Amino acid sequence: MLRVHRPLGMLLCNPLSACLVSGAGRAAPRGGRRRGLHGDSEESSSASVWRRPEAGRLKLNFDGSSKHASRRASIGGVYRDHEGAFVLGYAERIGVATSSVAELAALRRGLELAVANGWRGVWVEGDAKTVVDVVRRRARVRSEEDARQCEAIAALLPLLGDDMSVSHVRREGNRVAHGFAKLGHGEARPRVWRGVPPDEVRRFLQRDAGGK
Repeated sequence: MLRVHRPLGMLLCNPLSACLVSGAGRAAPRGGRRRGLHGDSEESSSASVWRRPEAGRLKLNFDGSSKHASRRASIGGVYRDHEGAFVLGYAERIGVATSSVAELAALRRGLELAVANGWRGVWVEGDAKTVVDVVRRRARVRSEEDARQCEAIAALLPLLGDDMSVSHVRREGNRVAHGFAKLGHGEARPRVWRGVPPDEVRRFLQRDAGGK
């Protein structure tokens, strides 16, 4: 169940060197462990299955895909409600990009859609731990293009409310977002599905909703 926790704060990005979140590196209080942004202790292991948000919230799962040889990349993501029902999905190809740029671009696009739809307090989840750690105040990026994506994400975060949360999930818990990212390779232009998902991801949606 999604818990209420402290605000994300603002990302501080230097396009030539690094992207991090203010407050990084603070020591854990003596006698206890630091708390992660999803409410679980930061030392806890990542989830292996998709978890539902609490009633009244939406959850975004995002994913980026970059083909090893050509580095042609695509992005995708999905919003679901507390029953696991499909709300919105998106997919698009983004040209030549690294896997980290694709992951950040997938997150950025998902946040843009939340802002456009007036959704606040969303739970954001991805299987790229480095990207999650950047937002959770535990990592830096050094690529110039990664930093540009971070700057765009930084501008979106304050628009999503103080109770937004971010967590990492293992790949098997991010199957629907991965399916949308794969679809992006074949899309000639950015695409958004509302209410009715594409056939390619239906079985994964059903498995997640059933807790499998």
